[in-house]
Amino acid sequence: MTLISAFKPPSTRPGSLRHRSIQLRRRKNRTSDAPPNPNAINEDDEEEADHSSIRPSKHTPRPLQLLKGSVAAGGPLRPFRLLRQDLQSLGKRYVSDWTVFNQLVFASAVYVFFTNLLPGITFASDLFSIQPLTILGVTGPFSVLAENIYSLCTNSFNVPFLPFMAWSLIHAGWMHYVLAIINAHDYTMRYVTTFSTEIFSLLNSIIYFHKAIQELQRAHATLSFAAFLYAIIGAVGTFLVAIFLSTAESWKPLFHRYVRMGLTEYAAAISIIIFIGLPHVGDLANLDRSALSVSTSFRPTSPEREVFFVQFWQLPLTWVFAAIIPGLIITILFFFDHEVSSIICTIDRYGTRKPGGFAWDVILLGTTTALCGILGLPPANGLLPQAPLHSESLMHVEREEVIVTVDGEEKSEGREVKRVYEQRWSSFLHAGAILAFVAPPLQRVLGLTPTSVLAGLFLFMGEQSLSVNPILYRTFYLLTPPTSLPALPAAIPSYAGVHLYTLLQILVTVVIFIVTLTQGAPAFPVLIIALVPLRLLVMRRWLGRETLRFVDAWACRVGGPEDEGEDGGEGSEGDGGERGGVGERGEDRVGV
Repeated sequence: MTLISAFKPPSTRPGSLRHRSIQLRRRKNRTSDAPPNPNAINEDDEEEADHSSIRPSKHTPRPLQLLKGSVAAGGPLRPFRLLRQDLQSLGKRYVSDWTVFNQLVFASAVYVFFTNLLPGITFASDLFSIQPLTILGVTGPFSVLAENIYSLCTNSFNVPFLPFMAWSLIHAGWMHYVLAIINAHDYTMRYVTTFSTEIFSLLNSIIYFHKAIQELQRAHATLSFAAFLYAIIGAVGTFLVAIFLSTAESWKPLFHRYVRMGLTEYAAAISIIIFIGLPHVGDLANLDRSALSVSTSFRPTSPEREVFFVQFWQLPLTWVFAAIIPGLIITILFFFDHEVSSIICTIDRYGTRKPGGFAWDVILLGTTTALCGILGLPPANGLLPQAPLHSESLMHVEREEVIVTVDGEEKSEGREVKRVYEQRWSSFLHAGAILAFVAPPLQRVLGLTPTSVLAGLFLFMGEQSLSVNPILYRTFYLLTPPTSLPALPAAIPSYAGVHLYTLLQILVTVVIFIVTLTQGAPAFPVLIIALVPLRLLVMRRWLGRETLRFVDAWACRVGGPEDEGEDGGEGSEGDGGERGGVGERGEDRVGV
């Protein structure tokens, strides 16, 4: 019976008129000679009863049944489900996050401070976020996006940039709220694999290198030839000294252990301080130089602004609604960037044990994004590579007791494991220091920083991001003779598929970076999202199943797409299959 006929009165249904009369004649012919059975069920009455009422379980359309199940208690679309879980997790861990403080935590705060000079508006997020290991800052991709929005506003739209950007960020703020309420993490990031996250990390590295080159180009345009040569020396020197000192732990037996540890933990800070002071020594003090532009009073740096609040209410209504489009693009970028940062800084190798969360952090991110728009500040979100480097700087060795079974007997034995200090002090101190440097007296200290040091810092951050990216190691495999390559699993005949996978990642990254240099740059976050269906729907036709299983995995749950196709999708349903990092098979993948 069709859905439409089911809702007609019983007397007018086709099945109850023409077809029923034929069935009645057949039944009479079959039962006319048989004695009546008082216990027999009247089929006519049963059929009439079936059609006299509409049973939802039978007649409700399949999509409505699925929707009802999704929004039921525990369903993936149940509003506020992840928010409730995150708030419970925050209550479980918040007090203990403040009980850990030592020299390594302080060194981590100094390291993050010198590599992350960002607006103090992120202070609140460091205090109340679920995952304090995630570092917030103004990312390279957003800088590219903002530059292109500014160009469109001034050259094409002829609208004021700050009010338009304010509305874009306000729209992005409420969109973040919507994503958190509808549990977007569960049905978006669960389909993201390391194919996409590695490309995004490589794109960040390239953008950092490009920013360093842009700083040197500005120096070339404004400085004398001698000063420009020193700017190159300052940038490369800041970069190389930071890299060199970061390896001090391996200098054994040179220096005392604590000296080597201090040089390693404060490598970036030492390098930056050296090259800030060097231009003031000897004849170098006579060179002209370009330094960071800072304010000498507590007021907006733009001469056109007298108050901190952007007068966003003066933007014409048409452009208020038009700002929804860049707001959506910013939301896509921030959601993906922040989620990836949170995942990478809590992968298995960091040994995190406290409960994490995503929805509550997205709520905080939406709040700070809207506030930054109103105040005319660049918004901050999860930073790569600072977030995973923050976890690296907090790594330490712990000794734990484990129970093992030997010859049927349980024995306790100790083993050393590496873990991070899961605490809030490092994020709190670095954000507090940045907030202090907003004050005019300390801003003058920042004004002593040459832009060449900033270029060197960009080079350092790009290198740090690239050094932990598996694409780099697989690129080395491209240049390695086949006889010297590590052995592959028996199911993979050669490295051809692995090399093709790596080349495709590099090609896609280059294409996206080129897009960021064109007028189509504001749409590049959409290309990042498009990598997900490219990996899941297209690449499995190009590369073998075993090759993809070897090089790729889910970004935030156990296993990979190829595993699910084989075992029926174990770990794909419910929260049990989710985790805070890459798949547990991550150590078997190339370059990890």
